[in-house]
Amino acid sequence: MSEENENQTKNEENSAASDFETGSITVEKDGHFIHCLTIIGQIEGHYILPSQNKTTKYEHVIPQLVAIEESKEIEGLLIILNTVGGDVEAGLAIAELLSTMKTPTASLVLGGGHSIGVPLAVSCRKSFIVPSATMTVHPVRMNGLVLGVPQTLSYFEKMQDRIVNFVENNSGISADDFRALMMKTGELIMDVGTVLDGDGAVQCGLIDELGGLSNALDFLDKTIEEENAECSGQ
Repeated sequence: MSEENENQTKNEENSAASDFETGSITVEKDGHFIHCLTIIGQIEGHYILPSQNKTTKYEHVIPQLVAIEESKEIEGLLIILNTVGGDVEAGLAIAELLSTMKTPTASLVLGGGHSIGVPLAVSCRKSFIVPSATMTVHPVRMNGLVLGVPQTLSYFEKMQDRIVNFVENNSGISADDFRALMMKTGELIMDVGTVLDGDGAVQCGLIDELGGLSNALDFLDKTIEEENAECSGQ
């Protein structure tokens, strides 16, 4: 093997390893290249979480989304979600990027979509959820020292408004209905909020459709073909 070919092979292996480390992979379906990105565990923001925590680092995800949007080869993006929430600012930043992508996107909720996982789930063009998965909706919370002053309550309210408005603009649920789910009592132990199973999330308009991996991939494949046909017809 020539030195040039050997270096190319090593670069491809390093690239593949890097993709698996960040929970992403590009696959081909019906001649279309679709990138799969997993968002699992806790969304890690400005502070590094303990090493035993499963995390999704926003500084890894954001550059990937930019690269996918600019790629000439990748035609669709599948987001697979199983998250327990995490940093609100980081999660909302990722969700905003996803919602503004021209590349066809689909999200699939497996296991759970907790807290900031809700905006992430609804940020794609179409959202899917398996019947056994759950969406947990509750108000914004913060760990650590919190000053008991009116400004703190105002900050929480503004942050919550940002999330509510984003969910309303990117799903079929109204702001009032989403707030009602957030503030529901008697369902979560020592907390307010709502746990929705797959069917419940679809019925209230939070998630678009019940379905699994094949449904999400079929949607992306169909959308890609429709957009390609529109481009070729112009």
